[in-house]
Amino acid sequence: MIGLREDLTKVLGAKTAKALASALKIETVSDLVRHYPRRYAERGELTDIAGLEVGEHATVMARIESVNKRRMRAKHGTILEVVITDGQRRLQIAFFNQAWREKDLVIGKTGLFAGKVNQFRDKLQLANPEYELFDSLEHSSVDSFLAEIIPVYPAAQGMPSWVIANCVRQVLDMLDVVDDPMPMELLAMNGFAGLEDALRNIHRPSGWGALENARKRLKWDEAMAVQLIFAQRRSSMVSRPARACTPREDGIRAEFDKRLPFELTAGQREVGEAIASDLSGVHPMNRLLQGEVGSGKTIVALRAMLQVVDAGRQAAMLAPTEVLAAQHARSLREMLGDLAQAGELGGAENATRVTLLTGSMGAKERKQALLDAASGAAGIVVGTHALIQDTVSFADLGFVVVDEQHRFGVEQRDALRSRGADDTSPHVLVMTATPIPRTVAMTVYGDLEISALREMPVGRSPIATTVVPVAEKPAWLDRVWQRVVEEVGKGHQAYVVCPRIGDEPPSDKSDKRPPLAVLELAEELQAGPLASLKLGVLHGRMPSDEKDAVMREFTAGRLDVLVATTVIEVGVNVPNATAMVIMDAERFGVSQLHQLRGRVGRGKVPGLCLLVTEALDGTTTRERLAAVESTTDGFELSRLDLEIRREGDILGASQSGKRSSLKLLSLLRDEEVIVHARETAQQVVGEDPSLAKYPGLATLAADVVDADRVDYLEKT
Repeated sequence: MIGLREDLTKVLGAKTAKALASALKIETVSDLVRHYPRRYAERGELTDIAGLEVGEHATVMARIESVNKRRMRAKHGTILEVVITDGQRRLQIAFFNQAWREKDLVIGKTGLFAGKVNQFRDKLQLANPEYELFDSLEHSSVDSFLAEIIPVYPAAQGMPSWVIANCVRQVLDMLDVVDDPMPMELLAMNGFAGLEDALRNIHRPSGWGALENARKRLKWDEAMAVQLIFAQRRSSMVSRPARACTPREDGIRAEFDKRLPFELTAGQREVGEAIASDLSGVHPMNRLLQGEVGSGKTIVALRAMLQVVDAGRQAAMLAPTEVLAAQHARSLREMLGDLAQAGELGGAENATRVTLLTGSMGAKERKQALLDAASGAAGIVVGTHALIQDTVSFADLGFVVVDEQHRFGVEQRDALRSRGADDTSPHVLVMTATPIPRTVAMTVYGDLEISALREMPVGRSPIATTVVPVAEKPAWLDRVWQRVVEEVGKGHQAYVVCPRIGDEPPSDKSDKRPPLAVLELAEELQAGPLASLKLGVLHGRMPSDEKDAVMREFTAGRLDVLVATTVIEVGVNVPNATAMVIMDAERFGVSQLHQLRGRVGRGKVPGLCLLVTEALDGTTTRERLAAVESTTDGFELSRLDLEIRREGDILGASQSGKRSSLKLLSLLRDEEVIVHARETAQQVVGEDPSLAKYPGLATLAADVVDADRVDYLEKT
């Protein structure tokens, strides 16, 4: 018998173990039995071909519709062209110089076909796939496929689903789970199956009921693992108190509120009151404020910072880029007016000072900024990650605002928490313009209280978004550039966004076309379709003074078009910019596309966003772009995005290159499980913060959510 921590080499042999490790990073028995089927098929049920993605390794159950053998035109040899169907869509298969397969591949037969999806003549294709036809499966050792419920596994080149199923069968025949990590009282209370039964039934279910019971138990494990991590983090934070910052009726915040030229929205007032209450206590505030681009998060943060300044302490605001940090500092000073001019002629009596501190400042400026922070002369300090370096000190840091949390790592955030005076922790407000559903927020930001601004302030204009499918309609690209010229002709400005700068060394790791680059495209546009316009270039590797100069030129209207990377994604505010063209749109995430288009429609004129893509119709990528096209509601968009893509990626699988932590738990559909697990985890950790009485739970948390993933939870 074998346990979960056994190395697969001893169980499956060196050759198979090496293949699993190489293809899927599966090395132990636990890795393999937690490599759950992606889906299940009933015998005779075909797989939907719609939604396949170029570049992914797919396994489909389909019927052979046509077979055609022909000679290749350009070189010697034959191609066997096979078309398979799910009854709705068709998929092409090509075998090169394998004419003998014609005897196997008979029209009308059904089987599993596995291979890498590629693109040929604007259609999806599998080249030289592996396959298993059902009339030959009786002679196969894969008894999983002889059952009514057929597991289909996430697979890889050279490691198709049916081979994985065979490996799982061998392991399950010898598996002996001695200690269940879940305490017996929790299993009994919830009516969950034991771990060994759950693992057996997730892979080789005797029926749909047994499969559902297994899924319930294994989902609970995933939810508990994540919530235990967060419960421990919350528990450790309580041990370091914060300084109370009580509001003052005669302070700078009250004066600022009197001068506001507009009414705060109901949402801004409600969230503002919750933050004011948090800041008044000695328990460190740890709150996530999510809201659309332009929903008014900055004004909420500023009012909170002023409450802290009124209490005699300092506030720091972190931005992900120097461009955004400089813009934040400018906008805060503009909003405050003479209230930000402490020590200056004409400054208000109770004024403070807003100081900018970034890594690329000149020596003289930087020295003064450091002095302002250390002496307390600056009530508000704005900067990038440079703010949390050891060389930066604060007189009395009471509050930290982190803008665009997903750009910051857990180390930076923890470093800021330790910057409070006299062993205190500053209050922390995290702001994100990437709205996410409540259940996702509870999982990804489990240690934060969550607030949302759903209303948009008066004055925002609508944005029309259109997908431009240039692979199918290449002539549409000419029309894109005509629209840019037309917008500029009306006195407006435009952005053109590319995924790459263009000064990087060439990469030969992929057979795909390299992403379009700012430096290359700007030259082509200036010499071609946009020759009559004034173009500027902006990207993250430009010196800080050059970036600022370009942004000032664009803001002042002296440039018609800004060709840029995602450095403009957040914070850039040019109301006269009405159009945005995003090249290679399929290479950006949904939230990134949503944030990018938030740069237009900021004035009185409606915005236009054109998503230029070579992604083919029917792929998951085109579905995602269609979702962006269909709505400008970020909360709705985040839900659609999660429904389309695999939810496990939210814990960093695709970003880290590791297997996903959440394979079964649906962040959209399993709200009850997540809420229940959160309550249970808080209770368990409240009684036993180190989980000394529950070593199984400690192991579960470490196994399901490893150290790298814990970091990612706070970077997302």
